[in-house]
Amino acid sequence: MTSRTRQVTARPSSKGRAVPRTTTRTVLKGDGGSGTVRRTVLPGGLRVVTESWPTVRSATFGIWAQVGSRDETPSLGGATHYLEHLLFKGTKRRSALEISAVVDAVGGEMNAFTAKEYTCYYARVLDSDLPLAIDVICDMLTGSLITPEDVEAERGVVLEEIAMTEDDPGDQVHDLFSTALLGDSPLGRPVLGTVETVNALGRDRIARFYRKHYGARNLVVAAAGNVDHATVVRQVRRAFERAGALGDPDAQPVDPRSGSRRIRPSGRVELLDRRTEQAHVILGVPGLSRTDERRWALGVLNTALGGGMSSRLFQEIREKRGLAYSVYSYTSSFADCGMFGVYAGCAPAKAAEVLSICRDELNSVVENGITDEELRRAVGQMSGSTVLGLEDTGALMNRIGKSELCWGEQLSVDEMLAKIAAVTPDDVRAVARDVLDARPSLAAIGPLGRHETRLRSAVS
Repeated sequence: MTSRTRQVTARPSSKGRAVPRTTTRTVLKGDGGSGTVRRTVLPGGLRVVTESWPTVRSATFGIWAQVGSRDETPSLGGATHYLEHLLFKGTKRRSALEISAVVDAVGGEMNAFTAKEYTCYYARVLDSDLPLAIDVICDMLTGSLITPEDVEAERGVVLEEIAMTEDDPGDQVHDLFSTALLGDSPLGRPVLGTVETVNALGRDRIARFYRKHYGARNLVVAAAGNVDHATVVRQVRRAFERAGALGDPDAQPVDPRSGSRRIRPSGRVELLDRRTEQAHVILGVPGLSRTDERRWALGVLNTALGGGMSSRLFQEIREKRGLAYSVYSYTSSFADCGMFGVYAGCAPAKAAEVLSICRDELNSVVENGITDEELRRAVGQMSGSTVLGLEDTGALMNRIGKSELCWGEQLSVDEMLAKIAAVTPDDVRAVARDVLDARPSLAAIGPLGRHETRLRSAVS
């Protein structure tokens, strides 16, 4: 990793303290696997990271906010996601139609997503249209009006999104599993909120939430593709200065994770009886936090266990027994904890059998680890998917933006591949014992009434 710093002098503030000037570093020097990554911190704390790939003709620009559903109180459930919608509804300079029309007019793509610990707004455009994307996204983030009329109009849209999730049991079961594993904690509640909490949210509460969490120090600007770092910084700075949103250099950032208690797993069983053709089940245990160095070994274990068509779970449940069409394992990591889950969609009468096989495979990995051949395949699969997943500018923007926000560092592709390749059978066995040898939680949705006793006994 290459790091070069410039522009680090300071000037006196009006309060007699030294205020840092703009600081720029070359974080990664471009090589065969990564473009050149540069990072600038503006005086008010706004961070700008770019990855330059001069050989492409597109660019993706995004702004990441360090706020997600875990930062909501129970009465604010769904506020982060609701706010994400509202930032598209209009600013002092543009109406909602104008925001979408100017990007559509150049063939660009614009969207946003809300997660449990962050929110991202982005646009993918031709490189020549990058200044437009920067101007539109920055305008949305700094100048949203959040009018009472827009709040009421968008409430119906958010409620429809909740209804759409509830109509898809394969999606809803993941929210149910979060509740089963993490209980009534901010991480255990759904990102979208509930009908009750969304209906209770008014304009003033959402606006206060916006002002608290969207200050410059809690934002990361990321751009990737055919971009020039100095030009991006200049355009971003101009947009934030125009809105008076660069922030007070003396202000302290809001850290929504500070003082948060460690989440204790509940080990509960959550069953939702619904008239569906399939039973959707997730069996899982607490995982690892996103900064835990064992996450590389857990990633290899996850891939070998349920990450592809050659994985143990796929072979045992689908190929050999024909019990399910979709079966996989997955990991989710947060600032202070994580989740490891196994999902399957199957006939309700077969759900207990599927869960029993899952338990057997988890126990087998805890006791015996994985074979050398499974390790080889998993390392190869993870390495290939890591590289192939970075073949467009949107993925590159996601990588550098999330890395800056969540880890405060950038790993090159070669460094990530080396971390994966360094995982040994002993590492996998150790992380299997540490993570999988725990009381599991279960979430299931479907016509479960007469199968409930068998389902509960499968995980007891």
